Amino acid sequence: MIYFALPILLATIAAHESVKLLFILIPYSVWLYFKKEKNWMILCVIILTLSSYSYFSHTLSARTTSIPNEMNITWTDKYTINGQKLRGFAQLSNGQKVYIVCTFQSEQQKDKFKEQPLSGTVFRVTGELVAPEMPAHRYAFSMGKYIDNNGAQGIFEVKSFHYVKKEKSLAAFFAEQRFKVKKHIEETFPDSLVAEAQALIIGERENVDMDVERAYQKLGITHLFAISGLHVALISMLVYELLLRLHIRREHATVVIMIALPIYACVAGGAPSVWRAVSVVELVMISRIVSNRLAIDDALAISFIGFVLLQPSVVFQIGFQLSYLATVSLIFSGKLFSHAKNWWQQSFAITFVCQLLVYPLLLYHFFEISLSSFIANIFFVPVFSFFVLPANLLLLLLTYVASPLARYCFFVYEPARELLSGVIMWLQAIPYQMWTPGRPSIWLLLFAFASVIVVLIQIEQKRHWLLIAVSLLLPVFFIHESPSWHRDLKITFLSVGQGDCAIIELPLRKTVYVIDTGGLLRFNQDAWKESSKPYEVGRRVVVPYLKGSGIRAVDTLILTHADADHVEGAEEVMEEVRVKEIHISPNSWQKSVMQDIVEIAKKERIPIREQMAGKRWVKEDTILTYLSPTDSVYEGNNDSLVLLLQHAGFQALFTGDLEEPGELNLVKNQTQAITNIDILKVGHHGSKTSSSEPFLKLVQPTLSIFSTGLNNRYGHPNKDVVARIQELQLPTLNTAEVGTIEVSITKGGFMVFKTINLSKQKKTSSN
Repeated sequence: MIYFALPILLATIAAHESVKLLFILIPYSVWLYFKKEKNWMILCVIILTLSSYSYFSHTLSARTTSIPNEMNITWTDKYTINGQKLRGFAQLSNGQKVYIVCTFQSEQQKDKFKEQPLSGTVFRVTGELVAPEMPAHRYAFSMGKYIDNNGAQGIFEVKSFHYVKKEKSLAAFFAEQRFKVKKHIEETFPDSLVAEAQALIIGERENVDMDVERAYQKLGITHLFAISGLHVALISMLVYELLLRLHIRREHATVVIMIALPIYACVAGGAPSVWRAVSVVELVMISRIVSNRLAIDDALAISFIGFVLLQPSVVFQIGFQLSYLATVSLIFSGKLFSHAKNWWQQSFAITFVCQLLVYPLLLYHFFEISLSSFIANIFFVPVFSFFVLPANLLLLLLTYVASPLARYCFFVYEPARELLSGVIMWLQAIPYQMWTPGRPSIWLLLFAFASVIVVLIQIEQKRHWLLIAVSLLLPVFFIHESPSWHRDLKITFLSVGQGDCAIIELPLRKTVYVIDTGGLLRFNQDAWKESSKPYEVGRRVVVPYLKGSGIRAVDTLILTHADADHVEGAEEVMEEVRVKEIHISPNSWQKSVMQDIVEIAKKERIPIREQMAGKRWVKEDTILTYLSPTDSVYEGNNDSLVLLLQHAGFQALFTGDLEEPGELNLVKNQTQAITNIDILKVGHHGSKTSSSEPFLKLVQPTLSIFSTGLNNRYGHPNKDVVARIQELQLPTLNTAEVGTIEVSITKGGFMVFKTINLSKQKKTSSN
């Protein structure tokens, strides 16, 4: 069945990406022929691939049908209520899915929606279909891809809606039971245990604290905090053993398990890993009942085929990929596990094989992996499997049948669980646990997968450890070092919304500078409108770019001035990436927005250095000079740190939020330094108080960069400033329009890469 699963995979990827990928079918068929497979099977593989491609293409084309501005929608169980917004997937009358965004008009309306399950509820809505915002950069979350991968068409922004009816269906029934369990946990469990119980029992993770999630990620045990195949196996074993203790025959116990598992999968939220485990178990059990024992690998392949036929885009979901790949590693490594002499050796072998096979995929999606996971899983897998999960299941049962006894058990369990949490938080604080080489190229990804297969074969054949180590570490070396193999100077203007962030990488990445980190200007609003997990520019945009690029350390973090849209993201950057020193404008550290940054710097022992005009330093062929401020009294925008970068005839000027008085000061005192600049980061996002005509006429930038947010409330860049620049015939780019802008400086000029189309344009410098 694996021979048929691979063509199905090829067909759906070709339908999504390019029909040219179908040519892979030729060498695949030749390989089957030389394996002496039967001709009829090879013919079936070819027919299956082509017919599947046709079916998947038709399914995808159906997503492009027009959607009316007024229609009925039926909510699925995939939705969230956060702040003032209700977001989630809903089905249309023609079976298509759409991502819906509703805005609550009052706190009472929000509370009403929170107190009832929406799955199966039909609403009449009016609104319009809008395109998802482009990702901030190549490593950032893509809303468009998320919608596509969930088999939906687009974002429908609702202007008005009203209730129509509640449909009765099996899916709605199970969603309602899941909702009731969620509410029951919130009402009966101690606050400190609610998030964990909801995550482990019904797969609900919206209440999990972000710090806890990061701790689990650093230790490589995130999978323990989500329902997976391991949970399904444990629950099946517990129920099966319980039934046998109640003197129920094995045959009847098997039938009960077969009925109970799909029900549990529905109540648990139906994650790919859960349905994968349930479907494989069901297939194997059915085969045993009909006296035709199905091999576990064939059951896995049939499960895979069924998944992809039902939802072609599921192959692009990270959970789906990791679940099937990890299971494949376990199925085909049975001989390795048989060499283990005791339970801890077997536990290490299982962890090693799983981590080894999925590590290239983890790097591609998350840009880093936990080195401590190999050890952490040996301890925490048994703890969660035989203590935490059973305890949560037992406590949930007791809250239904023996509430007083449950309260006593909570009195005992809660301190024990808090102690375990303390251990986890202490362990995650140990430095250098994460390997962050960035996202590998496709060729390096294939190289890594090939080396893993070779390593597993060598281990099975008991080859010399030195040969095994070389086979494993060779691709690791290339993945680790390749991000710094560029001889050009690179400047990246990140699309951080209404804020600033620029990253400078010197040739061969010998030094990395980050100028500002973006941030949000937060305004007071009613508590019910506030998000439970506020959007963090540093963590959502800046850190993913740094990690995705393989930047493991920032030599100098330059915070031009103390405005939230320039420095708020610095906290997340300092928490996630090693920062060696910080440059700030004199006395700007006294502002309230800088206080958390100062505290983290003290904790991490990062020196903060105040800089003024005249500070100059050289890094090989690159000269960096501060041109402003000229005094130590911090008064705001005009005391921004202004940095001039010079490299082999190329010049770039970074002006922070400098306004007209500061610009005129530069014109007067730095005339020669700022003449004929190649790249200008326009001051104050193109505000009407900046980009004065004398300044622009002197600077004459080859390319000016506006860093603004799409449809921002300030109207940046100001229309008068844009007109002024156009009159001077100065080319411009705006991050709000084209996304992140990457500039690569070569000997003959510089090239510009834009997120919006990932195309490049050659720009010749004025020199």
